[in-house]
Amino acid sequence: MASSKEEMEMSKLMSFLQEWDNGDKAVRHRILSDFINTNKGKTGPELELQFAQGASLFLTRLTAWLRLTYMVGTCVTEQLQAIGVFLSATSGHRYLIEVLEVGGVLTLLEILKLKQLREDNKEEALKLLQIIANAGRKCKEIICESYGVRNVAECLANSKLEKTQEQAQILLELLAQGNPKYQQQVYKGLIALLPCTSPKVQQLALQTLRPLQMLVKTVHPCIVEPLLNVLKTIHYEVQYEGIEFIKILLDYNVRKALLEGLVTRLNPSMDDIKNRPKILDDEPTTKLTESTPLFVQQAAAAKVIGILIQESAEIAEELLQFRVVHNLLIAMGNLDHADSQRHASLTLEVSILLWE
Repeated sequence: MASSKEEMEMSKLMSFLQEWDNGDKAVRHRILSDFINTNKGKTGPELELQFAQGASLFLTRLTAWLRLTYMVGTCVTEQLQAIGVFLSATSGHRYLIEVLEVGGVLTLLEILKLKQLREDNKEEALKLLQIIANAGRKCKEIICESYGVRNVAECLANSKLEKTQEQAQILLELLAQGNPKYQQQVYKGLIALLPCTSPKVQQLALQTLRPLQMLVKTVHPCIVEPLLNVLKTIHYEVQYEGIEFIKILLDYNVRKALLEGLVTRLNPSMDDIKNRPKILDDEPTTKLTESTPLFVQQAAAAKVIGILIQESAEIAEELLQFRVVHNLLIAMGNLDHADSQRHASLTLEVSILLWE
């Protein structure tokens, strides 16, 4: 027979669950807040003790209510944080299994896709997916099989808050590590982020690509154009990441394409500007404004070439095959962009000393 203490604990649990079952939105919000504040950081055994060995009964209710209400945004952040108490509990692997069995991964990925949900909702969903991904290779594969890479990459691209973007980056990094079946998928997803207009997204994508490249080992030629186009940015932190990644890729099969592409960017094509309707060219500054990204890229290309020449005599010799001196002179003659003149001049100076 159960002791009186056990009976009291069971009665307390049933009263708690009944209050949840009968409660409206306000009541459930209060219960969630109290649960999070009281139980955050507890281990699996401690949660079982708290719930008279019936913690799963509450977790089941949480996941069910989340599936029913996440599309309308009812207490989503609080629900996710409460589920996180279970998933992050030490010795609480059973809770992870229970969440997976009811389609928890799909629900979390759906939350990332919904435009009407707030970014703090998505941030919490990303944190739960990180916990799941950290549980092992099989869990990472489950996320990827559910179109997780695409959903997380799109969340990173569309998010406005840096906190959400950073959580998405962490998850993509996790999905690539120790997950050879889907490493290429993550790799290509990150490459697809390079053309984003958000400098933070570009920076995070490049920061993730650099260590991932060591794992993937091969390089798809499709990376060359978006990577060189990153040099059009006026954000130096993004340029830095792009330059460092270019240096890494020179040890792979895209070396020739990258070097040739850098030299080509010293002499940018102005066709896009020339083909603009004349009605748009009334303002005298239009041409200069439109050409600025090309000139920024020109200056960055001259800068990168200078760095590469100083670091490797072999690369310096290869650049000569692409008429690098001729194109540096063109960049140095760009009277519309002082940075192009300066970087081209410095690179030419280094080149002359090297090739004397």
